[in-house]
Amino acid sequence: MTQAFSRVRFIMVQPSHPGNVGSAARAIKTMGFSELVLVAPRHEDVIRHPDALALASGATDVLERARVYGTLEQALAPVTLAFALTARVRDLGPPPCDIRQAAGLSCEHLASGADTVAAVVLGTEKSGLTNAQIALCHRICHIPANPEYSSLNVAQALQLAAWELRYALLAHAGAAMLPASAAQTPDPGAEPASGEAVQAFLAHWEQALVGVEFLDPAHPKKLMPRMRHLFARAGLTRDEVDMMRGVCTAMLSPRRQSVKK
Repeated sequence: MTQAFSRVRFIMVQPSHPGNVGSAARAIKTMGFSELVLVAPRHEDVIRHPDALALASGATDVLERARVYGTLEQALAPVTLAFALTARVRDLGPPPCDIRQAAGLSCEHLASGADTVAAVVLGTEKSGLTNAQIALCHRICHIPANPEYSSLNVAQALQLAAWELRYALLAHAGAAMLPASAAQTPDPGAEPASGEAVQAFLAHWEQALVGVEFLDPAHPKKLMPRMRHLFARAGLTRDEVDMMRGVCTAMLSPRRQSVKK
């Protein structure tokens, strides 16, 4: 899975605002990617610009490793599947798809060979990608935003693209979507209780209900079957069974019985 993430490029063509470059580095790092590529940025030393460093906010490693090329052709040289991200409808050009479809296609493509490389290409903040730049890509993709106001900041668009790609790659690998800390340290108490543990609890529960005179053993009616159905629907965990056994013990405690008398 890690290898697939390392074979995804995010290419910004002629970015003019250093802050967007820094935000882009942060956006892709939060989604587990590291390949940021810049084509003919307005500021030659953009990766060291104060605005870029400030907005990278902890992703300066991605920013410092960003590759800079003079042309889009050079940036796409190792890429085997490129998506041009644009909000404008084009009469001519590669076949279109939305960003979720693009993520799925990228995932399938990356799984097809170890030398495959996928890329998402974004244009300038002001005018986007030209037709000539789009023609260098294999597919056009768009983000299904509000049709009455579909303008997205380039770093925001890149963040959405990175999220869709991450989700597709994790789903394909069958990996957990939980935060790493939670996924690496599962809580045994949150696991489902065994049938034996549940039955022992129910016996204890019945004893406790009798002890507090809520259940009359001479006339039980359907109370315990209903209780069994209730706890079955709850799907008790190990911790919950232990908690309820504690409640039963408290209900049957000698102090409680003496107070009742």
